[in-house]
Amino acid sequence: MSLSLTLALLAGCVVLGAFCGWRGAAPPNPHKGPRLIPYRFLMALFGAVGLYLTAHVLNLFGVITGR
Repeated sequence: MSLSLTLALLAGCVVLGAFCGWRGAAPPNPHKGPRLIPYRFLMALFGAVGLYLTAHVLNLFGVITGR
C-alpha cells in the first residue's frame, strides 16, 4: 500500500473510532429502544486497525517494528 492510502485509512479509522466512542458513551434511552449497532466493539475494532496502520506507516518510513 502506498503512504497516501495508508494515511487516509488511518485518518478514517481515527475519525470513525472517535465517533463510535462518542456514540458508545451516550447513556441508553429506553424509550427509543435498544441500540442495534455495537459502538464499543466498533471503537475497539477501529483502534486495532489504526494500530496496525500506524505500524505500517512506520515501516514505510524505514523503522523496523518486527523481527
